[in-house]
Amino acid sequence: MMRLTAAVLDAPRAGELADFYLRLLPGWRVWRGQDGQDWVHIRPPGGGTGLAFQTEPAYRPPAWPSAADRQQMMIHLDIEVDDLERETARAVAEGARLAEFQPQDDVRVLLDPAGHPFCLYTETPQ
Repeated sequence: MMRLTAAVLDAPRAGELADFYLRLLPGWRVWRGQDGQDWVHIRPPGGGTGLAFQTEPAYRPPAWPSAADRQQMMIHLDIEVDDLERETARAVAEGARLAEFQPQDDVRVLLDPAGHPFCLYTETPQ
C-alpha cells in the first residue's frame, strides 16, 4: 500500500503555522504531533490527506512572485471557497497577508504567517 497523507510545510514555528491553518480550514483537527510543537499534522473532517508542519530553524520564506536571486516557491496550496471576497477578508483577519501581485481576477494569492503563498479561488462554470 502507498498513500499520500500530507504535504509538509516548513516554518520557523510549526505549531504557530498549524494554528493558523486550523483557524483557516473549518473543521480540521490535529491528527498527530504537538510534541513540543515542532511537528504538527492536521486533517480535514472525515480523514483524508492533510497538512503537516515542521519547525525549520533555517527557514527562509519564498518570494512571490518568484525572483532568480531569492528563495523559490516549491509548493503552494489551492483552496476552493464559495465567496472569494468574504474568505479573503477572513484569511487576512486570521493572519494572512494579501500578496501584492495578483495574476488572476478569480483567484486571490495570499501569504500565510510564515510567508508561504496560497491561493483562494472560486470554481467558475465552464
